[in-house]
Amino acid sequence: MNIRIPEQNNVLISGRLTRDPDMRYTQKGMGVCSFDVAVNRRYKDLATGEWKDDTTYVPVTVWGPMGEKCKERAKKGSPVYVEGRLSNAEYTDKTGQKRKVMRVVAKRVQFLAAAAPGEGQEAPETAEAVSDKAADASGIDEVPF
Repeated sequence: MNIRIPEQNNVLISGRLTRDPDMRYTQKGMGVCSFDVAVNRRYKDLATGEWKDDTTYVPVTVWGPMGEKCKERAKKGSPVYVEGRLSNAEYTDKTGQKRKVMRVVAKRVQFLAAAAPGEGQEAPETAEAVSDKAADASGIDEVPF
């Protein structure tokens, strides 16, 4: 029996950075940015009826120019949406213990916070200021319908 199973390794997460991104460069000059994303899940405890929070901390690695953009734009607390794949690695820590780590290698990072005024966008106007400008421009104080 020869069953073909499609191999998929896709991860989609959204959350907030737990620390400022850490930017390093390989010996060949390729940038690699690392940060952790806190992903919250709210659920109701069936035994007590109380709402509880469960937080998962996900390590993320971003390579190349996108990693440099993450270092420039993201900081601790920034909300992000990350698309990527799971990757695992083994290493030996300083004490000689073998460790395993699973992380997301991002292929796309979207910054969910709006740019602050002065970063290429004008500050949003309030609805009151917009309606005042419209009334001044038309010379009509009231709309007849």
